[in-house]
Amino acid sequence: MWTDRYTIAFHAYPYERAVDQDRSAPARHPVVIVGGGPVGMATALDLGLKGVPALVLDDHDGIGMGSRAICISKRTLEIADRMGCGDELADKGVVWNLGKVFHQDRKVFEFNLLAERGHKFPAFVNLQQPYFEKVLVDRIRAAQAEGAPIEIRGRNRVQDLTVRADGVDLDIQTPDGPYRIEADWVVGCDGANSPVRTALGLDFEGRVFEDSFLIADVRMKAGFPTERWFWFDPPFKSGASALLHKQPDDVWRIDFQIGWNVDRKEELREEKVRARVSEMLGPDVEYELVWSSIYTFQCRRMRQFRHGRVLFAGDSAHQVSPFGARGANSGIQDADNLAWKLDLVLRNLAPEGLLDSYSHERVQGADENVLNSTRATDFITPKSEMSRIFRDAVLNLSEHHAFARPLVNSGRLSVPCVYDGSPLNGPDALPGGPDRSRVGSPCPDATLENGYLLGLLGDGFTLLTIGTDAPDEIIVDGIPVRRLHLPAEEAVIERYLGDAHSAVYLIRPDQHVAARWPDFDASAVRAALRRTIGKA
Repeated sequence: MWTDRYTIAFHAYPYERAVDQDRSAPARHPVVIVGGGPVGMATALDLGLKGVPALVLDDHDGIGMGSRAICISKRTLEIADRMGCGDELADKGVVWNLGKVFHQDRKVFEFNLLAERGHKFPAFVNLQQPYFEKVLVDRIRAAQAEGAPIEIRGRNRVQDLTVRADGVDLDIQTPDGPYRIEADWVVGCDGANSPVRTALGLDFEGRVFEDSFLIADVRMKAGFPTERWFWFDPPFKSGASALLHKQPDDVWRIDFQIGWNVDRKEELREEKVRARVSEMLGPDVEYELVWSSIYTFQCRRMRQFRHGRVLFAGDSAHQVSPFGARGANSGIQDADNLAWKLDLVLRNLAPEGLLDSYSHERVQGADENVLNSTRATDFITPKSEMSRIFRDAVLNLSEHHAFARPLVNSGRLSVPCVYDGSPLNGPDALPGGPDRSRVGSPCPDATLENGYLLGLLGDGFTLLTIGTDAPDEIIVDGIPVRRLHLPAEEAVIERYLGDAHSAVYLIRPDQHVAARWPDFDASAVRAALRRTIGKA
């Protein structure tokens, strides 16, 4: 029997009457997060672990259903690991390294995403979004038990909000009626149709592509390998293109390109979905339909992600096509970028202007994702006969000629943004330093004798030293910077030293490089850190 939900026991957050609903005057909260999806929960968890009280308001009372975002990138796993739940995601997820591209009935080439040695996490794991959300909620529950000031209120729908110079008023609807609270800061993580964004009269800029894609989650025992398979003009004729991914618990995600002028209600009928799946898998494969949905390609973003005391993250701030795994992964990077900045501002260790850099850096990340997603969409869904002729010629050439394969775009997979040109960047003054660890880049992981490098960075500012000395700790404007000395081992030399003889790196709390030099200079480090917290 077809079911629209996964048969796993999700932890939920059912509605409970809050103390705020019985107050005579609105309670004030430091940070209110609207939306309880992965981005909202990650933001709350990150803030709570830093000691910042975070209140999550979600209009539902539990974890969503359906696969939706499934490809969790290495960078997302690393961010989750910093918050204490990376291993759970990796252990539950399906690791995949090999992808294959087909044109009609021919395999034209394959690619391998296996990360180099010396990294804790693989390039990607496949894990349905509900599992991702469950891991985050479980981690929040554990953090709450340890004293983290995080609260989740289910079935609390934000009806309206008013932004003032010193805060935000929120009107909330519950099963017991309305109430009002105040917030120093609001983070809108409430999805593509964001009520917060609508309440402020804001919208997206960008493109909506005239095509539709059907998702079918299918539980089956099949002989397909754990790989990403993508078909252009598949021989089974279930769609103009198709994508197949394996997920945990014998569930497979299938995406069919079904065209723009379709009757969505008709296409979602079980009989219609089964017809497409059976045409693809063949008559002898038994399967169970678990969940289905239809989506369109949208490559859009808000002009800015900060509007006074309201900040936007995840799908409420930007939208991209699913091919390339950029949606949820970029949203988690939003949370990673925002939490440490809000923490410093709320503790009066940094000016409010630091939050403008959140918008600057994550708009840059969104633009990279929109560009790559748009290119993939144009290749997958050519809009003219000439475009289709070009695409098919590239596919035919790629079967026999390696030079054509980089031109094939079935969804270039997500990579973290390097914040080149960020106003927070300090000097990149390491002659011969590796480009992969230049200022603005996320730190590459490396295996050390006592663990993995990223796991040793901690949650604050760090001074990495290689082949040179520095104090164990310095304090700049009340902010501690802890030293971590790295041995000059092969992976460290390749990823951090390059042709230099020694190196000093200033690392931000989100594990991006803020500045680097060949030797320690106290005044240079102080100046760079002040710039990184928005005081320069």
